[in-house]
Amino acid sequence: MTGQGTARAADGTEIAYSVSGQGPWLVLSNSLATDRRMWAPQMEALERAFTVVTFDTRGHGASGVAKTPFTFSTLAADVIALMDVIGIDKARFMGLSLGGMTGLALALERPERVDRVICCDARADAPDAYKAMWDANIELSEKGGMPAIANATLPRWFSESFRANAANAPTLEMVRDMILATPVEGYKMAARCLQTLDLLESLEHISVPVHFVAGSQDPAAPVSVMRDMADRVAGATLDIVEGAAHLSNMEDPDGFLKAAQPHLR
Repeated sequence: MTGQGTARAADGTEIAYSVSGQGPWLVLSNSLATDRRMWAPQMEALERAFTVVTFDTRGHGASGVAKTPFTFSTLAADVIALMDVIGIDKARFMGLSLGGMTGLALALERPERVDRVICCDARADAPDAYKAMWDANIELSEKGGMPAIANATLPRWFSESFRANAANAPTLEMVRDMILATPVEGYKMAARCLQTLDLLESLEHISVPVHFVAGSQDPAAPVSVMRDMADRVAGATLDIVEGAAHLSNMEDPDGFLKAAQPHLR
């Protein structure tokens, strides 16, 4: 099964998706201010082993912008609506940052629909400093639009050595393009959703297999934070992508696959 389409969420928001590859179902979920293109470095390898569903989180890419505030329960429900439209009973799920958090919410709320979760470069709580950071970013987006967000975000998403290497310019430009293509209102609503993040104390109740992947230089989801998350989930494992910052799948595609792919099987 291959192709593209849209699924309608419970509140009417349209969720755009693509299907490709062959094998067991695998759903991929993007980070804040990106879209399904962020998985391009992994697609060829994943399509050889799985039927891959990529989608744009509400407010991103080709998906609609929600009319009212939402939480991670909403984002988990969006995934279920997407699976229902495609006809997927149960799937593996891999998400990064906002997508990884969505995967944790999905594992908590709809474990019967999830075979396993790979949670990458994400956290499970929103301490005061984290909430304040999103307040500042929302204000920045209102004053300077998405170009201002791109300028502030790229240094946090990629390590200094990666950004300094001219060979990586195409990757950086692709990510900048995804950020610029994100509607300001979509960005703001997702940022508000991140401020509601409150899954940490519930992680012990997750019953499906979970594997965590952390970039060793990720300032947004430090290794120490992700190690604590892994310790709270029964049987969970953690791999580290050395030298990578927040978008570890784009900074080190091979290292990321080495850390994530064995746990998808």
